[in-house]
Amino acid sequence: MAADDLVALAEIEMYSDLIIAAAATPGERLTEERIDTILRVERDPKMPRVPQQRVSDEDPPPTLGV
Repeated sequence: MAADDLVALAEIEMYSDLIIAAAATPGERLTEERIDTILRVERDPKMPRVPQQRVSDEDPPPTLGV
C-alpha cells in the first residue's frame, strides 16, 4: 500500500471519529478541547491554535506545537 493511501486512510478514520462524536451531541457544537480529545491531540498552550501561513516553498513548514 502506498504511503499516500495510508495517510488518506488515517484522515478518513479521524474524520469518521469527528462525525460520530458530533452525531452523539445533537444541537451542540464540539468544543476545540473536545475535538483535540477525539483526535488525540495535545497542544502547547503557548502556541497559536492556527499555524502561521507559509510565504513561499523556501520557508520551513509551520509547527502546530504538538
